[in-house]
Amino acid sequence: MDWHPNQESLRTLAACLKDSLSGFNKAAQKQAEIMLSQAKASPDINNYLAYIFSSAQPPAGLALSPNDWHLVRSAAAIMLKNNVKSDYKKIPETSLALIKLAVPIGIQDSNSQIRNYAGNIATEMVRRGGLYSWPELLQELLKLLSNETGMVSKEAQEGAMAAMAKICEDNTKLLEREHNGQRPLNILLPKFIQATKSPLPRVRAHALTAINVFTPRKSQAMLNSIDDLLQHLFFLAEDPVTDVRRQVCRAFVRLVETRPDKLLPHLSGLVEYIISQQKSDDEDLACEAAEFWLSVGEHDDLWQSLEPYIQKIIPVLLDCMVYSPEDIAILGGESDDEDEEDREEDLRPQFAKKNLKRGAKSDESAEANQGQNANAYEKLASMDDDLEEGEIDELDEDGGDENPDERWTLRKCSAAALDVFATDFGGPVFTCILPYLQTNLKHQDWPHREAAVLALGAVAEGCMDVVVPHLPELVPYLITLLDDPEPVVRTITCWTLGRYSSWAANLVDPAQKQAYFVPMMDGILRKMVDKNKKVQEAGASAMANLEEKAGKNIEPFCGPIIQQFVLCFSKYKDKNRWVLYDCVQTLAEHIGPVLARPELCNQLMPALIDRWQKVADQSREMFPLLECLSYVAIALGDAFTPYAEPIFGRCVNIIHQNLEQTLAANNNPEFDQPDKDFLVTSLDMLSAIIQALDNTKAVKLVQNSQPAFFELLSLCMEDPADEVQQSAYALLGDCAKFVFEQLKPFLPSIIPILIKRLDLENVLDEEIDGSFSAINNACWSAGEIAMEYRKELAPFVPELLQRCVEIISNPAVPPGVNENAAIALGRLGLYNHDILAPHLAKFSEEFLSSMEVIEPSDEKATAFKGFAMVVAQNPQAMEKDLLRFFTAIARYQDLYLQNPAKQELHEVFQNVLNIYRQLIPQFDEFVAQLQPQDQQALKATYAL
Repeated sequence: MDWHPNQESLRTLAACLKDSLSGFNKAAQKQAEIMLSQAKASPDINNYLAYIFSSAQPPAGLALSPNDWHLVRSAAAIMLKNNVKSDYKKIPETSLALIKLAVPIGIQDSNSQIRNYAGNIATEMVRRGGLYSWPELLQELLKLLSNETGMVSKEAQEGAMAAMAKICEDNTKLLEREHNGQRPLNILLPKFIQATKSPLPRVRAHALTAINVFTPRKSQAMLNSIDDLLQHLFFLAEDPVTDVRRQVCRAFVRLVETRPDKLLPHLSGLVEYIISQQKSDDEDLACEAAEFWLSVGEHDDLWQSLEPYIQKIIPVLLDCMVYSPEDIAILGGESDDEDEEDREEDLRPQFAKKNLKRGAKSDESAEANQGQNANAYEKLASMDDDLEEGEIDELDEDGGDENPDERWTLRKCSAAALDVFATDFGGPVFTCILPYLQTNLKHQDWPHREAAVLALGAVAEGCMDVVVPHLPELVPYLITLLDDPEPVVRTITCWTLGRYSSWAANLVDPAQKQAYFVPMMDGILRKMVDKNKKVQEAGASAMANLEEKAGKNIEPFCGPIIQQFVLCFSKYKDKNRWVLYDCVQTLAEHIGPVLARPELCNQLMPALIDRWQKVADQSREMFPLLECLSYVAIALGDAFTPYAEPIFGRCVNIIHQNLEQTLAANNNPEFDQPDKDFLVTSLDMLSAIIQALDNTKAVKLVQNSQPAFFELLSLCMEDPADEVQQSAYALLGDCAKFVFEQLKPFLPSIIPILIKRLDLENVLDEEIDGSFSAINNACWSAGEIAMEYRKELAPFVPELLQRCVEIISNPAVPPGVNENAAIALGRLGLYNHDILAPHLAKFSEEFLSSMEVIEPSDEKATAFKGFAMVVAQNPQAMEKDLLRFFTAIARYQDLYLQNPAKQELHEVFQNVLNIYRQLIPQFDEFVAQLQPQDQQALKATYAL
């Protein structure tokens, strides 16, 4: 490639990349970031980045230390990957060619982190440009991997296999698809299996990582290779390298779902092997092994085969549920911290970015240098907007003191497996753990006491029947543990009591309820104001659980419960308030209108409104607060009126701000995209208010909205985020039900957006599951609009009909979406049956099939009524489905309810039956083809 860097530009760019990582000179860092942003506009920027990233040594004239040059290369690699990700189509072909030359050099670099970055750039290139825009890549990687000449370095082989594993993870479907009569996976998978025999441990581990991408998928390549793979797995099971055995365990876990038949003959040996790996000193390996019990225990067919082994497995799970000595050192003797403010890192969501600790050095200058490098690495990590696995792994050497309660651990995995076994086998599991409980529940060492309480809680769901006789003794003892001197024990006791709250809440004898439920609830409420914040959190979570299990039984105790919630609002720091909101909304959900009693509402609402006034529009606390207020609004109904107007207006304003920020970010990459949760929770709050208030008050709020309510809603309906669309279409449906006259003028512009959302062609393979939630609500809102817009919907009916038929005819569509589409389709027939009638034969079978599984409801009744009216317009079109239709009429359940809709449906059905009685000469003989009970129901209900 005839391109050479300008030395001055190279020096300037390298200096900018270095300064952009400076945590100590903020001015230099900011200036560097501005210059790098401007440099992105240069047509040669990616050439320079590729050149820097692939150069092992600093070019002549760049006086940088090896450590600084490594940071510059890393920053260049991340910037290059992000450029490929965001602007692939704008990158000139000449630059893409240079990148394709640089990546293989990076993959062979002596530094493992640079090799990781090279793999990330490679997979991003494939993801954006397609596998066949760089066909020689896989061939080159395989060539390095096979080392046929014997001249390929160890680093190059490791880099090639690591890159291949990344490409597999990010381009799984692409590798499985046929192209020019070939599927790449058919070639790759046998090579990966062969690579598991490599003498290099990292190659073996990465090969298994790549294989494990495809293990859960029933591709032809995997089916063809399964026996060969199993042989290799059994051989690698004894591999001396922990990372390899971890991938072996993961492979067995994934094979449980795809080929349990292949594992069944080896189950005895597998049980012994998994137990041995779960006893490993390596936490990650042990946790991966424990996942096997979860996977098998949840498998519909395979779980029963474990029954002969539960006496071996359960003791191992119990042993693994005790906190490790390292965890005890972190957790033991936690102080009373209720007055301490939460740290920012405790509040932010846990993403891929890991904690970057500061390492201690005895030498002062070395310590300063270590701090500077750690700061640079932390900044380096934040440069990448989508961290790939391995990008900062090597920087996280001091990450071992992360709180064990905030990550997935062997202890948690073992407890989850015990829970699954309890559900599978019930009594025998409790019999197995009973001696352990008797020994450890009163153990003098808190870690054993805590593990026993955890075990008792873990078996609650599956072993309830056999535990119940012991609960009159166990529950009072657990209540005493709420005052255990060790906060960790108090925490787990709250959780376990929450798990048994359904037993206490549903006791029929008032004396027993007073003896067990009231002290349990009182104890949990007391722990909500414990002096330790984690105990407070556990108490609040247990209270939400108790409310869920108790349901309406909680009503007599609402006064003291709300009183305690109000006290918590005055004491809690940021993190625990989020759990408290969940307590409030769960209570509102289960007691409903009871919450509107003045003595309850007048206690709770001032505390909520106090938070509402203190929380800033941009605060993440707005999410749980709005969600909580949505449930409270629905519970209070029209009693929410005093609070509705300011909350409604603020939500409209938050939506407007968010949409403006999105527009600004779309027009200028320098601006960050806003958090979509602000849109989602605000839209949901507006839905709740419109449902809760008297219609005239809801109408007034919508009318007075500034900016215009339905203009904002239209923009939300077109937002690229599925979760925003989901809430927007829910709000649209509620507006159709409750404020239709205000919605009506906007429907000519809103319905085309709705129709576009119903087009399954717009659902990409990779996003199909997420998009269905939005499609589901779009279907429902279409049905609600059809009910109110009536004949004026006519211009849109043909397209709506087409979309609904496509949805109910597609087997990939989830059942709930299918049902809402069928209801919408039926409702289209209420006022536009003449438009649907000519097309009846195209959808009658699918419509009737969908209706069979829908529970009786007003929605089902109106859909059936509309369908019957279509049938009456074109009765001949039902020839092939007529028996099915008659059966559906005969089996329709709720016609006798005192409801005008049911009576109207009865009349429409009667009319259709009369039409067919006139049309079919041997009508009685036709009806005789029905099942006897259906004939009887039809004759008993209708005048035949």
